[in-house]
Amino acid sequence: MLQPAFDPQLSGASVLITGGTGSFGRRFVRRLLAMPSGPARVVVLSRDELKQWEMSRDPGIEGDKRMRFFLGDVRDVVRLRRAFEGADVVVHAAALKQVPAAEYNPFEFVKTNVLGAQNVIEAALDAGVSRVVALSTDKAAAPINLYGATKLCSDKLFVAANAYKGSRDLRLSVVRYGNVFGSRGSVVPFFLERRATGVLPITDDRMTRFSLSLDEGVSFVFNALGAQLGGEIFVPQLPSYRILDLAAALAPECRLEVVGIRPGEKVHEEMITSGDSHRTAVFGSHFVILPPVTGWDEAAWLRAGQGRWAPPDFSYDSGTNDQWLDVPTLAAQVADHVSSKGANA
Repeated sequence: MLQPAFDPQLSGASVLITGGTGSFGRRFVRRLLAMPSGPARVVVLSRDELKQWEMSRDPGIEGDKRMRFFLGDVRDVVRLRRAFEGADVVVHAAALKQVPAAEYNPFEFVKTNVLGAQNVIEAALDAGVSRVVALSTDKAAAPINLYGATKLCSDKLFVAANAYKGSRDLRLSVVRYGNVFGSRGSVVPFFLERRATGVLPITDDRMTRFSLSLDEGVSFVFNALGAQLGGEIFVPQLPSYRILDLAAALAPECRLEVVGIRPGEKVHEEMITSGDSHRTAVFGSHFVILPPVTGWDEAAWLRAGQGRWAPPDFSYDSGTNDQWLDVPTLAAQVADHVSSKGANA
């Protein structure tokens, strides 16, 4: 599922990843460097010099002469322009992401997620970058918290930039998916931590989530780089799971305690709202929300990707999905996650 179907054509390219020391960036870089005909140069831009040093010692990265580490912040457009010099492809993964922190520090999230996104666009325009893919989140679809609102604004900025790029050979697109299974701050490590107490807190017993592994997320970004024409929002088709099934798979011996939904949290993950149904195309393994700009050849895009229009009032959320993971499958995924982390199950 979600294996690269489109050739991203990165042979000999210079690829830059903002926020590249995070979980996604590390896995993406390792995949880049392992490509048989890969990039000539890989640049990681981030704010934390310790994380950069630690990443430079990762297996598959350490000693590779194609690697560059660049200290900087997406809030600083002057520094971004310097980092973007010579870059052909940019993957924008830098963001502030914690929902509660956004509610207490709203403008800090605006400065990174909104103003930082526009800075990335400006630097790409000035540096002659040819392709940009920005990572988004399910929380940008019908946002109910500030983090989601800033990411929706970021998505709009990247889509709209295609309308004023002029004669530049530049394509800017967005990839939208939900929480990565087992990622920091997600429910799997939280349940693993709490199961020793014999009680698992459940916010709502109706809750569902999409399931996406880190490798699948990386593969989907490679797909977007290979398929993008500019202005699209790419959304993967994924299986869902019920939070009660995850609890049964991870700790069947534990008692469940319903504690209530946290501020800014949804019962189901949404990725496409009915308001976008008239611009959504359906493909074999993904959806594409096409841009609302004039002069965009939608029919040509559908022909190239062999897609079809979504039905009227179509929406895509984890609660009404037609693909579900059962308890044994979830248990196997948890075991794989624990094994990959070197933790004790």
